Amino acid sequence: MERNRRSWSWPWPLFSVFLIAPLLFSVLPTTSVEARKHHHSNKHSNHRKGSDSGGFNPPADSTTDSTTYNVVSFGARGDGVTDDSQSLVGAWKAACQLPGATVKIPSGFRFLMSPVNLQGPCNGQLTLQIDGTLLAPSRVGDWPKSSLFQWLNFKWVQNFTIQGSGTVDGQGSQWWTPSSLYYVQKMSKYIPDVKPTALRFYSSHGVTVRDIRIVNSPQCHLKFDYSGGIKVDNITISSPENSPNTDGIHLQSTRDVEIHHSNIGCGDDCVSIQSGCSNVHLHHINCSPGHGISVGSLGKDKTAACVSNIVVDNISLRNTLAGVRIKTWQGGVGSVKNVSFTNIQVSDVKYPIIIDQFYCDKHRCENQTAAVAISGVKYDQIYGTYTAQPIRLACSTTVPCVDVDVADIQLKPSIAGIPSSASLCWNSYGKSQAPLLPSSIDGCLRRDTAYVKRVARSHEHVC
Repeated sequence: MERNRRSWSWPWPLFSVFLIAPLLFSVLPTTSVEARKHHHSNKHSNHRKGSDSGGFNPPADSTTDSTTYNVVSFGARGDGVTDDSQSLVGAWKAACQLPGATVKIPSGFRFLMSPVNLQGPCNGQLTLQIDGTLLAPSRVGDWPKSSLFQWLNFKWVQNFTIQGSGTVDGQGSQWWTPSSLYYVQKMSKYIPDVKPTALRFYSSHGVTVRDIRIVNSPQCHLKFDYSGGIKVDNITISSPENSPNTDGIHLQSTRDVEIHHSNIGCGDDCVSIQSGCSNVHLHHINCSPGHGISVGSLGKDKTAACVSNIVVDNISLRNTLAGVRIKTWQGGVGSVKNVSFTNIQVSDVKYPIIIDQFYCDKHRCENQTAAVAISGVKYDQIYGTYTAQPIRLACSTTVPCVDVDVADIQLKPSIAGIPSSASLCWNSYGKSQAPLLPSSIDGCLRRDTAYVKRVARSHEHVC
């Protein structure tokens, strides 16, 4: 009876569990619904990549920096077949919002990219780290008609850097072959009247491009339009000698530029400086093959051209059409002034020194009296070998070139039989200073007079 009368008591161990559990859950780390969804999606995405690409499994990104946006994390496959352009756009938009962010193109991948526009302004310094390979569409017919001016177009960016050990491959061979373009016309009833530039910057400032390789662009490899504060350092540009119009670096209406310690080989000008450019410094550049370092062509179709304060020094040119040259069309207006070419080494260059105010890329061009005025040009310490003509200064009949100075020129024919005295100088004024080889260069320039300078400078008013 005593055992039956024992009173009921509270189960304290069980009660303690109910009491403490809410406190434990309040301090333990939790995973949000969105994070779980994102994790599940990533697992599914990785599994799909492995099964759809024949066992292709990209290496995991080890980056832990929260300011780095890897295109693989935005769905890029990097198999060289799938179009990854929208992944690049997505990574760009995310990085653009964060100061000091980086868009990463990882090594070990080949990313096929349709033409894209990457726009600013962004929130502070932004970097595009290219360590892998970017591939343009290889077939002309795969390019949309609306995107033929450029492939990777950067617009309105500021304080921006492209760098890395990777390659930007324009896969331009079909654009250089008339038979390929004929096939496109036959299939789609049109031939593109322009060819894409690989990398183009428009209205951008504080831009640095360094270390990367740009190869086989359909047309120009690297172009700057209406931009300023440009630095290009230690890049390599490469396309075959017979690839038409594949300029290495093209500057248009761009100021305050430094391009240095780079190797450029292409089918046109290694560096082309066009109207609206000023304060440009090129130095320590190797150019081979190509058409040399060019100011122009300027003044086409009677347009105005203004170029000033150009310094080109410590340049090596080998097997190029021209060395350093200025070229303008008849009928243009404006001026080219304060241009210096110093310490230029040429090897088997057809025409090492050129001013051509009768430039024409057609079978025949109409003679016109107007011309872009050229003044204040210096050629100093230019030496090496040529294959056709050491110097050619062909200035306008009505607008002479003035203040053209040559000094310490030592040019020899690279093979026997080339006349060492072959030079053409027409309506060019300035002074020469020994040593000069060939010696005929000494008689190339007429003496400046006040009248001649006045005539020349009367054409500079548009600038």
